[in-house]
Amino acid sequence: MFMKNQKNVLCEKPLAMDCTEVRELISSARKHNVFLMEAVWSRFFPVYHQIRSLLTQNVIGEVKIVRAEFGFNLLHVERVVQKDLGGGALLDIGCYCIQFALMAFNGEKPESITAKGFLHETGVDETVTIIIQFAGKRQAILTCSIAVELPNQAVISGTKGTIQIPSFFWCPTSLIVNGKETNYPVPPTTKYLHFLNSTGLSYQAEHVRQCLLKGLKESPVMSLAESEFLASIMEEVHKQLGVTYPQNRH
Repeated sequence: MFMKNQKNVLCEKPLAMDCTEVRELISSARKHNVFLMEAVWSRFFPVYHQIRSLLTQNVIGEVKIVRAEFGFNLLHVERVVQKDLGGGALLDIGCYCIQFALMAFNGEKPESITAKGFLHETGVDETVTIIIQFAGKRQAILTCSIAVELPNQAVISGTKGTIQIPSFFWCPTSLIVNGKETNYPVPPTTKYLHFLNSTGLSYQAEHVRQCLLKGLKESPVMSLAESEFLASIMEEVHKQLGVTYPQNRH
């Protein structure tokens, strides 16, 4: 509706329920010549900017193993467990793990995706572990859970060193590169924050502002192709786990 009325759109993650819906949104954005971006706010934190720079500079050599985990006990939150509200660990928090791996492997297409996990009584995924394998003996191991709290860290291991994000990797304020830690505090506020480090949303807002000022129709940091790629991986994981939603048409 917004795009049909020539409005630029920054849409909270996940962009849609499955690949079919994501492609419809992308098609609409291009048809109506408006900006569209999936709001993966993590991508715009200074820590993520620094990680991309380090990988480009080959500081830790060839990336071999990526690990990321996101877990909290959210079983009491209705929208997280209800299927008709798009609940489940993967769509709510697991997408952060996958996008991190996609960034670390620079959007490379994997050789295989293997998912194992457990479903909640409502039929949504409760705990999931995903192994994404790439050519050259490289892999990402990702775990998400709405049943238990996890360490909530992420690590990129390369042939010449490691990049570690202490908790919480999706809204990070510090980075450890080969044992040396650097802090990147988020903008201060006196207001109550409902979520951790919420003032970090300002990084994303400023990025979108700059995109619009330049007349861009998508973000070079979180492209529409990457959103479609992210959705395709989540769709495959859901398929392997046997999770379906009312919106699914495939």
